[in-house]
Amino acid sequence: MAQEKSVGAVIYRKENDKIYYLLLKYKEKHWDFVKGHIEPNETEEQTLLRETEEEAGLLDLKIAKGFREYFKYVFRQYKEKMSKEDLEKGKIAWIFKIVIFYLAETKTKEIKLSPEHQDYKWLIYEEAIKQTTFKNAKELLKKANNFIIKNNL
Repeated sequence: MAQEKSVGAVIYRKENDKIYYLLLKYKEKHWDFVKGHIEPNETEEQTLLRETEEEAGLLDLKIAKGFREYFKYVFRQYKEKMSKEDLEKGKIAWIFKIVIFYLAETKTKEIKLSPEHQDYKWLIYEEAIKQTTFKNAKELLKKANNFIIKNNL
């Protein structure tokens, strides 16, 4: 089974004593956090900074020390990424993926979306929990919010 590793972040900003979380709407219609594949010879932090700039145009991230979460899952490879031969044979390519998430603060409100996204929202915690599509993203957001509160970030 093929393997992939990505890095992402729960990105937040503070405004008027409220915490807002950044959610991106992907072309596949789900709402999630910034994330992307690790390039050869890149560290996790380098990937995080690159992906955040590429996907949201953010350059001023402050990565929280002590927060590093991950989840693992298996998914079927997208048809457009499969070889013509495998498609003709009806093969299904399964991929094992691990995504590592950090927590990062920005002061920037304006987002410059990449072509792989359709929209973005800055939402307070209660709204962000409702907006995120996947259960693991909801759990990650809960951990990030608790970490911010506990550490008075």
